[in-house]
Amino acid sequence: MIGAQAALETKMLLRNGEQLLLTVVIPTLLLVLFSSVDIIDTGKGEAIDFLAPGILALAVMSTAFTGQAIGTGFERRYGVLKRLATSPLPRWGLMTAKTVSVLVTEILQVVLLTVIAFALGWSPHGNPFAVLLLLILGTAAFSGLGLLMAGTLKAEATLAAANLVFLLLLVGGGVVVPLDKFPSGAQDVLALLPITALSDGLRDVLQHGAGMPWGNLGILAVWAAGGLAAAGKFFRWE
Repeated sequence: MIGAQAALETKMLLRNGEQLLLTVVIPTLLLVLFSSVDIIDTGKGEAIDFLAPGILALAVMSTAFTGQAIGTGFERRYGVLKRLATSPLPRWGLMTAKTVSVLVTEILQVVLLTVIAFALGWSPHGNPFAVLLLLILGTAAFSGLGLLMAGTLKAEATLAAANLVFLLLLVGGGVVVPLDKFPSGAQDVLALLPITALSDGLRDVLQHGAGMPWGNLGILAVWAAGGLAAAGKFFRWE
């Protein structure tokens, strides 16, 4: 039942034009544009080596947080979640299916963006296991926050808030703009955000060949534990 529901969730996501714009088109355009045109000073080295890890982090956020929050919020509004909750599929099974759908979508995103980045001259380094661990914890952190928003706010408020957060974190989360471009006081605060921890962690590993980024992993773990716990406690099914 979980597999069937996960397959349905994935098909619905991939057939949704707005979701595809958010999860595929925008990250791809940002990667190609900022790596081809000298708009932002990304420091020493090739721009693509700085941008690719940040865009991968953005892709995770777009699917696990923004897309999931909006989709689940409107399912809740239209009573879909309430009806599914009365089906033989248990509630935990429905949440598991949604998580599997997010992971499948992210795999497709990572493969597509990696191919494009390689075509643009990307030369990554580092430990693949560290990258995988960062992506998993990032997904957990953003999923918890997305479900918390979808389960507590009205659908229209979720739509507005999720898109606003996406835009703010795109600019201030170290995705395409280096953190050192911000005032020192702001840098300390921004460094604690999940998108910053994910993008900086991926960049440390893939661009600089660093080992396990324990500090960034710790920040993501805290966000994941807090977000999932809060979503489990406050999520309303109707």
